[in-house]
Amino acid sequence: MRTQLRSQQWFADEGVGGFIHRASMRAEGLGRASMSGRPIIGICNCWSELVSCNLHFKTMAEAIKRGVLLAGGLPVEFPVMTLGENLMKPTAMLYRNLMSMDVEESIRAYPFDAVVLMGGCDKTTPALLMGAASAGVPAIMVTGGPSQPARFRGERLGNGTDLWKYTDEVRAGRVSRETFAELEEAATPTVGHCTEMGTASTMAALSEALGMALPGQSTIPATHAARQRVSEDTGVRAVALARETLTPGDIMTTGAFENALTVLAALGGSTNAVLHLVAIAGRLGIDLSGKTMDTVFSRTPVISNVRPAGEHLFEDLHYAGGIPALMHTLAPLLDTSVVTVTGQPVKNQLTEPTNTAVIRPLADPVKPTGGLATLSGNLAPQGALIKAGAASPELLEHRGRAVVFDGMADMLDRIDDENLDVDADSVLILRNAGPKAVPGMPEWGQLPIPQKLLRAGVTDMVRISDARMSGTAFGTVVLHVAPEAADGGPLALVRDGDWIELSTENRSIVLDVPEDELATRTPISRMTPQHRGYKALYVEHVLQADQGCDFDFLRKGPDDPVDLGGPIDTGWAGGW
Repeated sequence: MRTQLRSQQWFADEGVGGFIHRASMRAEGLGRASMSGRPIIGICNCWSELVSCNLHFKTMAEAIKRGVLLAGGLPVEFPVMTLGENLMKPTAMLYRNLMSMDVEESIRAYPFDAVVLMGGCDKTTPALLMGAASAGVPAIMVTGGPSQPARFRGERLGNGTDLWKYTDEVRAGRVSRETFAELEEAATPTVGHCTEMGTASTMAALSEALGMALPGQSTIPATHAARQRVSEDTGVRAVALARETLTPGDIMTTGAFENALTVLAALGGSTNAVLHLVAIAGRLGIDLSGKTMDTVFSRTPVISNVRPAGEHLFEDLHYAGGIPALMHTLAPLLDTSVVTVTGQPVKNQLTEPTNTAVIRPLADPVKPTGGLATLSGNLAPQGALIKAGAASPELLEHRGRAVVFDGMADMLDRIDDENLDVDADSVLILRNAGPKAVPGMPEWGQLPIPQKLLRAGVTDMVRISDARMSGTAFGTVVLHVAPEAADGGPLALVRDGDWIELSTENRSIVLDVPEDELATRTPISRMTPQHRGYKALYVEHVLQADQGCDFDFLRKGPDDPVDLGGPIDTGWAGGW
């Protein structure tokens, strides 16, 4: 238990500093008793009218406040920037680190004894966890939940996975533009994040697997009354955390991260989650190596029968028991002794599945192993990643000739050219789409199948890039090639016609060109020569995919001091 609440550094002082701090809160209509020995709970809200995933956060925040008040705390809501996956260009990933800095510095600078982190859309959840990990103040996560599924012509659709399928059908000429417009009307019926195992759903689930959220909360639909109830419960628990010494660093241990990797593999979850887990771990001085990840991925079957690796939707996982039931099934592969934000070990919050068609037994999985796999080789010296669980099995071992695109503009110009020298066995290469090149590493890795091949019935090809792809996407796509072409990676040396070998079984991705020939080639890489402001900071300091694309100055070193902020460290109020 804490001997003194952190907020009392601001409010207990009877001198001019305390006077100004208390007077500032009194302007909001609060009495002195509100600040006297009562835990101050910050509610970190990334609500925005630009992000439909988070559009219901105002009502969730009211439920959190209710819980805080019921438990004897004082709730204080504050905004941070929000990241909308669909509207932010070139990519929300460019701004994940900026949002994490906003979160970290807001927590550290203000008189919070604990914080509730409200996340929903893809990059918001990892940014919140990264910032809270660095700030070191007790924190608890609550996510927004999936939207209601779209219903279109009698089918229940995922708002990402099924969209990609319809898009290919339109490009192949098998679905009319009128039908596509009709689908647009139906695609997003409610607030909430992706309805399948996209990045938002994956990261929500992993917030539980890491122990940073109440058990069962991540899968509750956004429009369900239980979403408000769990928000209230989160507020209650935040007050208890304020009186305890349990910080994000105490919860997100090496064991917790390995649990999260296991859950990620069992979900057939988003490849983006690997970047985010590595970045969050790096904020705590924990190294999630490719070897560690591959050990976990190799032993873990896909047991979540949810799209794109399976058949069902994210809300079906909720009604089957949610993440506590999934982790109950995975228990032999987990460290169930690690403590969660509840203050209890994982083993105390596991429940049996209620639907084994959605959460399959270990003995009868959706796929025996290989939801995700790490790759290495001379084409990816620092590693790459493939979502094997959503790939075509016949392409997981493949040899083909490269068709190279030097950036997104080049790809868009040529991919549907009838004269493009490409066939079903070709390997499509996209370079100059990594962290530094664009900048921000957009979700461009799921290159479209050339139109003439779509018309011929080709539905998948091997595709390789230094970019990312949507968690809702599928196909035999090698991503996160590190280092990227713009940072001196071998992708910059690939030429049309080079032989590329992919072996998921051997965990390898190889450019089959003699080393002496490669030594004579001039790298082809492209970066925008000048940036200003935040983009300039980003390009100068962003790390490669194998280190989570975090900034070099934000990862925790072994000798970094703990800085909890507060008036004691910064002198009198107002900077006098």
